Amino acid sequence: MADLAGRPDPGTAGVLAHFTRLAQTTPVPLIVYHVPRRTGCSPGVDCLWAVLELPGVIGMKPSPEVIDEETVRLMGDIPSGRSILVGDDALLQPLVAMGAGGGATASAHLATDRFVEFLASAVAGVDPARTRVLGHALAALSSALFREPNPTVIKGVLRARGRIPTADVRLPPLPAHRASVEHAEQLLTEPRPSGVPDGPVTGRRPDAPRCRPGGRTTEEDRPHSVGR
Repeated sequence: MADLAGRPDPGTAGVLAHFTRLAQTTPVPLIVYHVPRRTGCSPGVDCLWAVLELPGVIGMKPSPEVIDEETVRLMGDIPSGRSILVGDDALLQPLVAMGAGGGATASAHLATDRFVEFLASAVAGVDPARTRVLGHALAALSSALFREPNPTVIKGVLRARGRIPTADVRLPPLPAHRASVEHAEQLLTEPRPSGVPDGPVTGRRPDAPRCRPGGRTTEEDRPHSVGR
């Protein structure tokens, strides 16, 4: 890692050329991951838009850690026909409110029905209070699941529930501490958040994007801003 840290940034032209080549040569649609803390590269919003507009690219998974100016600009003008899938689990609620079509979230392995319910409520847009309650509960769960290096807590919970044979992970991370696993288990087994009635979400805003399994949307129904 120390050796890699000294290498020059490829620059926006290099990033765009890389994904252009991938889009031209791969037989499958691409969802581009944008995780600056892992790549050490943040090419800027104009480059991200250009990547999203490449033929063959259908979406992007940004993991910004915080909602910074770049994220606000990116979400403010998502290219038509493209999806933004949130990569930071705890930021799912605010980024969906800003136009993300769903998430690529590790936490959903343990609470899939809750994530589906939240996204359905957000897409329907008829009960913002319900959506906020559901989203806040998921943000608390995600924070607990990421209390230690991912995926150690998630694997600990899966092992405790008998869904995988071991909670071991590849070094250097070590298996999660019992307290972290038990705290996550507590959040998973808590009753339904107060203020959220039972039953499916009903109604749909006329301008709301259609929900697809896993939070995907029909992008032609999503309103987009014009001009940059």
